[in-house]
Amino acid sequence: MVVEYFLSVVVPIYNEEERIGPSLIRIVDYFAEKDYNYELILVMDGCEDNSAEICKGLLKKMKGRLGNCSVNFLESMENHGKGYSVRKGCLFSKGKYVLFMDADLSTPVEEVEKLIAYLQDGFNIVIGSRAIRGADIVVKQSILRRSMGKIFNFLVRMITGMDYYDTQCGFKCFDRTAVDIVFNPSKLDGFGFDVEILYLAKQLNLKVKEVPVRWINSPKSKVRIIADSAEMLLSILKIKQLHSQDNLGG
Repeated sequence: MVVEYFLSVVVPIYNEEERIGPSLIRIVDYFAEKDYNYELILVMDGCEDNSAEICKGLLKKMKGRLGNCSVNFLESMENHGKGYSVRKGCLFSKGKYVLFMDADLSTPVEEVEKLIAYLQDGFNIVIGSRAIRGADIVVKQSILRRSMGKIFNFLVRMITGMDYYDTQCGFKCFDRTAVDIVFNPSKLDGFGFDVEILYLAKQLNLKVKEVPVRWINSPKSKVRIIADSAEMLLSILKIKQLHSQDNLGG
């Protein structure tokens, strides 16, 4: 693949009309000050609200701030899930490095500099973490959400053998090699996709770094505590079966 940008920024969007406006302005304003070209990939995952219209209207108003930016809208008529949207955006991307981030900017866009520094130092994937020393948690989740997150990541470590303490933070960056060989074989469309991507990276011997980031809990999280936790648990039980060494050609 021909690399056309220094960075691709992938934002999966599903019914985000209440939050996407301020987030989009912040993203554009931040990267407008950079001396490199980037592409912004907004993946509309079957939105039933005015998310797309809000984005298009704002980008039109901010045209003067987009001199170093190429904008792409990838729209689906039906909702497929966050994993589907991130995979679609990353495989579409043409950047040397690819960042995917949540639409609510729970991890501020400025934290990308930490991740890129490790990619430039030779890592293939760098994941933001709220659970390791150095993380700056400005607004915490509820006790229930924090407890379930810790249990989930403990189960991930036990089932997959991976040693990450936060697989679910929606702020991860990849080099071109990782994007091309990890997202193509990935299959999970829901919230369990983060674990699948990291499991594939382990199977393919990619270098992964978990780094502490600043994080501000959004009270309007789209993650359903019971239903989505159950889905993610079932997903990690499937991952080893889906991606054995034989299936990966190992």
